Amino acid sequence: MHKVLITAQRLMAASALILFSTEGSSAKVILPDMLSSNMVLQQKAQTRLWGKAAVNKTVMIITSWNKKKYSAKADANGDWKIKISTPVAGGPYTIDLSDGELLTLNNILIGEVWMCSGQSNMEMPLAGWGKVNNYEQEVANANYPEIRLLQVKRIPSSFPLTEANVTDGGWQPCSPQSVPDFSSVAYFFARKIYQEKHIPIGLINSTWGGTVAEAWTGGESLKTMSDFATATTKIEHLPHDPALQRQQFQQQSAKFDSIRISKDAGYKNGKPYFTRPDIDVSDWKIMNLPTYWEVAGLPDFDGIVWFRKKITIPQTWVGHDITLNLGTINDDDVTFFNGTEVGKTNGWSKVRTYAIPAALVKEGDNTIVVRVNDGNGSGGIYGKPEGMFAAYAAEKIDLSGQWVYKVGVSKSELPEGPTPIDGPNRTTVLYNAMINPFTQIAIKGVIWYQGETNSDRAYQYRTLFPLLITDWRKRWGIGDFPFYFVQLANWTPSKITPAESAWAELREAQLKTLALPNTGMAVTVDVGDEKNIHYKNKQEVGRRLALVALAKSYGDTTEYSGPLFKAAQVEANQVRISFSHGNGLKAANGDLKGFAIAGNDKKYYWATAKIENNQVVVSAPEVPQPLFVRYAWDTNPVCNLYNASGLPASPFRTDDFPAITFGKR
Repeated sequence: MHKVLITAQRLMAASALILFSTEGSSAKVILPDMLSSNMVLQQKAQTRLWGKAAVNKTVMIITSWNKKKYSAKADANGDWKIKISTPVAGGPYTIDLSDGELLTLNNILIGEVWMCSGQSNMEMPLAGWGKVNNYEQEVANANYPEIRLLQVKRIPSSFPLTEANVTDGGWQPCSPQSVPDFSSVAYFFARKIYQEKHIPIGLINSTWGGTVAEAWTGGESLKTMSDFATATTKIEHLPHDPALQRQQFQQQSAKFDSIRISKDAGYKNGKPYFTRPDIDVSDWKIMNLPTYWEVAGLPDFDGIVWFRKKITIPQTWVGHDITLNLGTINDDDVTFFNGTEVGKTNGWSKVRTYAIPAALVKEGDNTIVVRVNDGNGSGGIYGKPEGMFAAYAAEKIDLSGQWVYKVGVSKSELPEGPTPIDGPNRTTVLYNAMINPFTQIAIKGVIWYQGETNSDRAYQYRTLFPLLITDWRKRWGIGDFPFYFVQLANWTPSKITPAESAWAELREAQLKTLALPNTGMAVTVDVGDEKNIHYKNKQEVGRRLALVALAKSYGDTTEYSGPLFKAAQVEANQVRISFSHGNGLKAANGDLKGFAIAGNDKKYYWATAKIENNQVVVSAPEVPQPLFVRYAWDTNPVCNLYNASGLPASPFRTDDFPAITFGKR
């Protein structure tokens, strides 16, 4: 909550409003932090104000853009709310509120409000843990006082809330001081639109890395999907008392931990075994750290992996406490030094620094063991090499490079574990806490970047993602507002031969979602990083999203989409493919790549592709009678089809073969 005090310059307006009030002067109007000075309100709209006052008090409101007076009476709980009308874009303005004591919101702009949500690639900040390309200069240049930022705190709830927890007391003008920890995609999106349209823009950053789409969807809608109905009902019936929730979780966790330890190869008789310095590790494999293990020998693996490394400590360190720095680990770790546990941390974005007591430090060989548990998505000790070291005083021992590792247990071998009561990956809990409060205010639209954590259930996403969009539109009640999203970028090593891919299927689900009205998609299959799921080129992601918005929401006539599959025609031993948004088809960097074809045997082979009459023609000697085509069908496809505007084609397939993620829940 916050309270804005009267300024001397507004003394006359304050007096007028207090006289206008019908009540005494002892009460105080209190607003949620999400309604603050510096905020942007959606232009030409009906939007709500709400808050707290004394029971049965009348709250008087004056909006400076039209000098209109509103009134609302607080109910038996002290709650009040009212709708106000906003003009065309402009400002700055003020809003005065009083139930006897004046509260003034200053520096209000009227413009366009965009909800920005999703998981880590939308959350990824300009600086901080993200560090986009050229981030220092980008931050230094971020002087856009008519772009306003609101950062929502990452808090789940088992029931819908009416107020969001936000940082810094509310809205902040965009500046080098406020932007470093803000969503880079959202910022670059807004910057492009502002540079083109010079209209105030409000960005609400409601994101949480590693989260699933069902956590962002309302319960009423989720219960229409059998996959989520039971879990959603359980969430709805949780006690609102956190103490009771903790008690239930602790009981469930104790049971699950017992099962997990019994199946973990790193334990014997219920005690850690892989931590012993003297065990034989000759059959352990080598991995160079830091890295995600999906790109270093454990593709598509979720579960527990044990890492070991021997270091040689000099005599000068003996008898002293030292520190162990492991950087960031995805998701959770327990760390041991010479067989003794020295620390544990839950959370993929937290830097691990553990104190090693002098009693454990010996001259010569010392053994570090890290037990890493990854629940979904990418896993491993993945930070930067310079962030991995042991230290005493000014001396360091580099811990990056070769470690040995062994799988403890795969997630697939375990029953479904309990979800922490404060965990984000539960149905509805992020919608309840981080989206529902904002359904009370008018917005222009939504930009969304999510899907990595749902990729192993990509076929399900065909239903879940459109459901999320229609659910949000229903909750806001302002029609089919724009909903623009990012298709998954490329990641992990490319496949040598055509193969199935859960990420390709997730991209297909996103492509199919364009069937919903007033949606748009930014293709990013060319800007990712084989070794880093959090790739650095967020400037281009924001720009491509902005191109969609400029065309579909602001009336620009420039191209906003890369080529999208339209039709395929078999012609003897070749297939001719046409595209929408395909003006000026071209191959970037050499011959056209990324196409594969198959015949009756359903076996795909790489195809030779060429552009004829603004269409693509594909063929392969192994497939004399082609029937099906795929393009860019891989987690990290090698592909290079663009249109004249330099926008990449979306991956697609013409077959309907059973998806590898079909039936996964």
